[in-house]
Amino acid sequence: MRLADLATTFSNNVLDETKLFSLTVDDPDKMEGVPESAKALWANAHMQHLTSEATGDTEIPEMNAEAGPWRITLDIPSYSPALSHLPDRKLREHIYMAYLQRASDANGNKNNVPLIYEILRLRSEMAKMLGYENFAELSLASKMAPSVEAITELTNLIAEKAIPAAKKELAEITALARQKGGSPYSEANLEKLEPWDVNFWSERLKESKFDITDEELRPYFALPAVLEGMFGLVNRLFGVTVIAADGEEEVWHPDVRFFKISDTKSGQHIASFFLDPYSRPENKRGGAWMADCIGKSDALDRDIPVAYLTCNGSPPVGDTPSLMTFREVETLFHEFGHGLQHMLTTASIGDVAGINGVEWDAVELPSQFMENWCYDRPTVYGFAKHWETGEPLPEEKFQKLCEQKIFNAGMMTCRQLCFGQVDMELHSNFDAEAGETGKGRSIFDTHREVSSKYLPHSMPMKEDRFLCSFSHIFAGGYSAGYYSYKWAEVMSADAYAAFEEVGLDNEEKVKEVGKKFRETVLSLGGGESPTEVYRAFRGREPTPSALLRHNGFE
Repeated sequence: MRLADLATTFSNNVLDETKLFSLTVDDPDKMEGVPESAKALWANAHMQHLTSEATGDTEIPEMNAEAGPWRITLDIPSYSPALSHLPDRKLREHIYMAYLQRASDANGNKNNVPLIYEILRLRSEMAKMLGYENFAELSLASKMAPSVEAITELTNLIAEKAIPAAKKELAEITALARQKGGSPYSEANLEKLEPWDVNFWSERLKESKFDITDEELRPYFALPAVLEGMFGLVNRLFGVTVIAADGEEEVWHPDVRFFKISDTKSGQHIASFFLDPYSRPENKRGGAWMADCIGKSDALDRDIPVAYLTCNGSPPVGDTPSLMTFREVETLFHEFGHGLQHMLTTASIGDVAGINGVEWDAVELPSQFMENWCYDRPTVYGFAKHWETGEPLPEEKFQKLCEQKIFNAGMMTCRQLCFGQVDMELHSNFDAEAGETGKGRSIFDTHREVSSKYLPHSMPMKEDRFLCSFSHIFAGGYSAGYYSYKWAEVMSADAYAAFEEVGLDNEEKVKEVGKKFRETVLSLGGGESPTEVYRAFRGREPTPSALLRHNGFE
């Protein structure tokens, strides 16, 4: 119970600190070069804030995206474009530090530092009571990975390829900043780019390399069209039909939609799901997730599983529908992959139906597998059309989209590997009591030690308090399990390679492989070992070769 209370408090502290911060900008010069969508989002946020604070007959001015004011928050759809597009370094630094130090010892009574130490101490005590050396061993007892050593071995294998790529990527970003940024970015004034500079200049480099921006792509990724295309893909691969059923079930917010899934061949209704697609920072936590509403169970006479699919995408603005970034499209596909494993299960014992009982490091397989289809031509052209004109995504933009898939792949891979190893170190070799009392290394010392191995090119600042908002491992299900993302990514890349091997333009073969994927990975649930389930699909165990190839490391 205490651990559950601590996790809840940790999560609430992060949410409260995220909601607490806002920065209002009223100088149009500070918005030079900022995309229209970001300015509209921030102007709309300012107007909504004024509306919420208004009393009596207070007159609320109309939103003006060009003239402002603009209200920036730490909610991801607001925070990300701020770091990527605001030209003012001081503004970026202020926003970055506020985000980095949420719920930390820098912020009064919403401090997660003592909670982290207590969580780690209680987990260690629990593991030892159950006969394990540490919490990581206890966690891995119910996972696919056989040991901490096996995880470290895979991590190091990938890092060996990713770190040189990451160093090269950062050097290229730095060179552009020095070339285009003027005196503030000269070697005399700036030894290396600060963390709040990297995203900004990375975005400029991406624009120069690919001549394409998120903002150019947004009009082609309207949510209604993306949904239609995604539903077409699962019909093609897995033989299921998704239909809107809005109004048939009660929803908790007007944004939420309801859908039904039927088997295309039989016409039988086999599952349903709710979709809550938009960010609402005032009362909805950040991130994206799938949760089960109703699980399949013979014992409970439940034959129609129902899922909750939740995202925090860009909301509609005025009469303009939700125009998604490509990353938001990938996130939607990712969560739908989770939903498919829950909804297409044929297991009828509740404890092992859908995602239940599936080892944590295998549960990301369907979700990450689905992301691969965001680069498949028939899939993309099933939804990528201009929301106003209906024109398809220009061919050159699609090619650039595919080329930029591996843009900064080294840096992103190293970041994920580092997070996974920090998590594993804290749950295997860290002494929480000694760390809290100052008799041993602190949680932040540990973060820096691990970073020196996996992020030597981008060490965290002394003030870095990322761990204080690392909800995945302190308030979610990823404690001693964050490595699962990369572990499952190896599997998902290898699974997608099965489709590549038969030819992505070979419709008959693609459907055959898709049927096999549905009948194994999506159907069998947690009643069988994921190694055996994967072997039933692929005929062998997964290898990292496809992942390294997809990331451009080989």
